[in-house]
Amino acid sequence: MPEPNKPLKTVTNTSSLEDFLKANLKKHLGRIKKMENGGGLHGLVVSMVERQLIKLVMEETKDNQSQAAHILGLNRNTLRRKLEHIRNPDGKKKKKKTR
Repeated sequence: MPEPNKPLKTVTNTSSLEDFLKANLKKHLGRIKKMENGGGLHGLVVSMVERQLIKLVMEETKDNQSQAAHILGLNRNTLRRKLEHIRNPDGKKKKKKTR
């Protein structure tokens, strides 16, 4: 796990990730092009990648939001808002159980 104040090494060889994304997105593009509204591919992909990235970083930091925000390069409040959306995508507030 990276130290909170130590910068992460920059990844210089992203070609394998880009190749993976390209190959897998190409598989889905044909189906999405056939949808009536076009499917909103950009928003769909960005949302899916962001969700998995945040979940992975939260797991790696043992749910330490400050450390995760630092690693992701996000403001902690922005991360909290994104986590709330990930945990509750329909935006409905969960009711607390009363005794």
